[in-house]
Amino acid sequence: MKIYFTASESEDAQTALTMLETRYPHVASDEAEIIVALGGDGFMLETMHRFMDSNLPIYGMNKGTVGFLLNNYKEDGLVERLNAGEITELHPLKMTAVDMHGRKTEALAINEVSLLRESRQTAKIRISIDDHVKVAELTCDGILVATPAGSTAYNYSAHGPILPVNAGVLALTPISAFRPRRWRGAILPKEARIELNVLEAVKRPVSAVADAVEVRDVATVIVEEKRDITIRLLFDPEHNLEKRILDEQFIL
Repeated sequence: MKIYFTASESEDAQTALTMLETRYPHVASDEAEIIVALGGDGFMLETMHRFMDSNLPIYGMNKGTVGFLLNNYKEDGLVERLNAGEITELHPLKMTAVDMHGRKTEALAINEVSLLRESRQTAKIRISIDDHVKVAELTCDGILVATPAGSTAYNYSAHGPILPVNAGVLALTPISAFRPRRWRGAILPKEARIELNVLEAVKRPVSAVADAVEVRDVATVIVEEKRDITIRLLFDPEHNLEKRILDEQFIL
């Protein structure tokens, strides 16, 4: 098995990297059959973006804080764990953002695309799904579109639903909605085309964020699932992502 090891810059992760590279044969990234990433969830997201086009399975081991997207760290039996691992396939979101000057930016998000107010003024956003206006004016701090993998992150903090990985849906979740006050968001089919138009954009500026890519002063943001890109994550059978997301719904 041709393994490429990569690690975050933390001392714990770098120590683990040295130990594993000493113990197991490894190759350069362009020769690899599998990626082993050592760090936390943030570094795992960076690794997923880095190898998004490679179609290589990524096996993460937790050397961070939460480790939701990672397996437990163990030095023993790594090859056996890799052989026994279960694949979870994810598709990123594509964000197409146009700012107030007409500049277009495209970026991919594994967790979520979020729109956030830039100033003390609340944002006003029109929401259209598949070219049909669903909310003419949402007054809020922002709104986000989350994948199932990202539904336990920012989306959950904003009181959005936790989505099973294989449910084939996305979460559309408002952030501190003021009007309409009772609207709590929506669950959309993964094929949906979501268009978010910023109203009064000069007075109420809004930024758009796709994972680590931020665009300031946006006017229009379109979000769609990027079905032609597949990210393959490898999990120990007892810690697969589907089970973890299910368990998150019962944590009090």
